[in-house]
Amino acid sequence: MYSKPVRPVLVVIAHGSRDPRHAATVHALVRRVRSLRRGLRVETGFLDFNIPSVHGVLESLAAEGVRDVVALPLLLTRAFHAKADIPAVLRDAPPQLRIRQAEVLGPSPLLLSALERRLYEAGLTPADKSSTGVVLASAGSSDPEAIAVIAEIAREWRHTGWCAVRPAFASASLPRTEDAVRELRDLGCARVAVAPYVLAPGFLPDRIARGAAEADVLAEVLGPAPEVARLLLERYDAARTPALTAVGA
Repeated sequence: MYSKPVRPVLVVIAHGSRDPRHAATVHALVRRVRSLRRGLRVETGFLDFNIPSVHGVLESLAAEGVRDVVALPLLLTRAFHAKADIPAVLRDAPPQLRIRQAEVLGPSPLLLSALERRLYEAGLTPADKSSTGVVLASAGSSDPEAIAVIAEIAREWRHTGWCAVRPAFASASLPRTEDAVRELRDLGCARVAVAPYVLAPGFLPDRIARGAAEADVLAEVLGPAPEVARLLLERYDAARTPALTAVGA
């Protein structure tokens, strides 16, 4: 008799934070993913600060007899965590697990849609786009590839009708959010909005918020936006295709 193949378990890998808002936001996003695809098992593991750890989740799954896993980095760029930390954790997973590592979330048109959703929720309207300058404020990275991706996203987003879009960084790189806000003022934008390109609250998002003090609008973090949840499922579906090589297979 034909039996339907068991879908791989989706393990969402979050960074973790001492700030309790971080884990709460990650769990809210995961709940939304589950609601979009009933029957898909979704687990959450943290690299640091929070429990369960990624290793603990993988050990538990292996002990249950799970064999196939898609590990999805809850990251917006391919910086150090995606290139080094997460592959190292996955290499240390129980050998009976077949693990495919999904791509990071960004860049994606769905993330631009989520950013605009947050700006509109903060009070802007589509009619405001042509007179509004936007600061695309990310956490920052010392990885040149990640910085280049943020700059390219800002250029791409500008072409959708905003007065101007400037990237900014809360750490490791320049300019800072407050400097980008002033630059957009100097350009003559009628209003300036700050769009945090971060998934969850924490130390660096708070720094972005402080840097937005002179802006007219500050959007919320991306969090459990519907577009972000859909993107997680897109990355899961792409990773579970047989064409991709499994980690540790």
